[in-house]
Amino acid sequence: MQAVVMYGGGGGGCGGVKGSINTKSLAVGFRALKSQKQHYTSSLDFSNRNSQLSSSSSSSFGLRLNSLSSSSMATELTRSSLFHSRPVLKALASDGGDVEEVRPIKSEDDVTYAVPVPQQQGKALVLPFVGVACLGAILFGYHLGVVNGALEYLAKDLGIVENTVLQGWIVSTLLAGATVGSFTGGALADKFGRTRTFQLDAIPLTIGAVLCATAQSVQTMIIGRLLAGIGIGISSAIVPLYISEISPTEIRGALGSVNQLFICIGILLALVAGLPLAGNPIWWRTMFGISVVPAVLLALGMAFSPESPRWLFQQGKFSEAEKSIKTLYGKESVADVMTDLNVASQGSAEQEAGWFDLFSSRYWKVVSVGVALFFFQQMAGINAVVYYSTAVFRSAGIESDVAASALVGASNVFGTTIASSLMDRQGRKSLLITSFFGMAASMLLLSLSFTWKALAPYSGTLAVLGTVCYVLSFSLGAGPVPALLLPEIFASRIRAKAVALSLGMHWAANFVIGLYFLSFVNKFGISSVYLGFSGICLLGVLYIAANVVETKGRSLEEIERALDPAI
Repeated sequence: MQAVVMYGGGGGGCGGVKGSINTKSLAVGFRALKSQKQHYTSSLDFSNRNSQLSSSSSSSFGLRLNSLSSSSMATELTRSSLFHSRPVLKALASDGGDVEEVRPIKSEDDVTYAVPVPQQQGKALVLPFVGVACLGAILFGYHLGVVNGALEYLAKDLGIVENTVLQGWIVSTLLAGATVGSFTGGALADKFGRTRTFQLDAIPLTIGAVLCATAQSVQTMIIGRLLAGIGIGISSAIVPLYISEISPTEIRGALGSVNQLFICIGILLALVAGLPLAGNPIWWRTMFGISVVPAVLLALGMAFSPESPRWLFQQGKFSEAEKSIKTLYGKESVADVMTDLNVASQGSAEQEAGWFDLFSSRYWKVVSVGVALFFFQQMAGINAVVYYSTAVFRSAGIESDVAASALVGASNVFGTTIASSLMDRQGRKSLLITSFFGMAASMLLLSLSFTWKALAPYSGTLAVLGTVCYVLSFSLGAGPVPALLLPEIFASRIRAKAVALSLGMHWAANFVIGLYFLSFVNKFGISSVYLGFSGICLLGVLYIAANVVETKGRSLEEIERALDPAI
């Protein structure tokens, strides 16, 4: 009697190449899947030669004794096509009869494993919903960049040209609000779900934009910026979270880096939106007002987007989780993904973690990695380089502020695009190490271009080269990877809050750099400050090499089982 072994993997609902085995010497060693959910209950015990089979009547994965035959049996060994879960054994009969005794395999020569044949359907189905989520990333970048071109004109309109303190408040209030929003986003995502939180996030984004566009006083402007900051803080937490939870494993890295790409696009859009300012001084109001459009589209788009299957499963909403999986990956993937979620839930029936749980001995080690990555990302000087880039380019004879900003922005977009293609091939950790090392070298070049007399004739050119290389290096790893890596390494019960805590560090460090950078430059000189940033980048390389795990090609459930000994 011949049997067939098939391996599934790769894309959603993939097929495979069949191979024959000698069933006279067949034995299967398989850890039973003990489901806590009755709808997905199955129990398999092949621990001895007298194999016992049992299955609930509703199981999608068990062995139905009344459907098996004696003359031939097809044995299908599948793995989760999207999430690479533990194997699930299926025995299917081709005609009537009894099940013959299953005997041990005597050698691996008895089995020819199938080569997975991935399908692209599941990947394509996810893309529109990732696109909707990325409206939040566009708004993130747009609100960060819009004030740079508009500040001079709104200061004249509001009568604060001579008051740099109030101008500073208009700029920095956004960052303060984002810090609050990043913490709020995690709690909201846990309580209301990912899509509903996106819709709630559209409220402060819309109101904040309207207040900024119609402000007749500094107070109104600051309140509008604060609300917009809360909105982009929530977006910064839930956009990478949602994308990571709905993306197929094979392209999760590429889709995760799309978040950073759209942030860069948002910044460029803010730059383009400021072009009419020279001929129309009150255009700054339109610049703030047009950000209402993507905020409304985000709320409407999420009304038609599926909820994260992981969140639904954790809430016990299994039928809704099945519908979400069908929408995201196709109906043929429902069984595989539900099995994987079920296996991941076996280790613990714990409730969602509280904030204090993040600091427990069980979780702090992995949470500290997330916090440290964003600390190094911001303290490595990316915002300082952007802030000072205009002066650097002027020293090289590039007088146009728009040209300088465009070159930096284009470098960021180009590097992030390259990172998207490398993320699932090179891996997250290697990109981070390469990125921080490149940033350290670029910062050293910038520092030397300002002080080394031998380089004086080329100082302007080297300063521009160092700035562009720094931004490229940042966009290859330090920019996109942390927001992608964090949802991957955090356990499901702490994922939303741990991402929020890490992003809180991002915004806090961003605020500190913006507040004290110029003071440090005035006290120590730009060369010394850049040299310090180079040292921080090298420390980042050492930390990443010692503490960051590689997640390329592994499902969120596999990573969680590897990092959490309690599962």
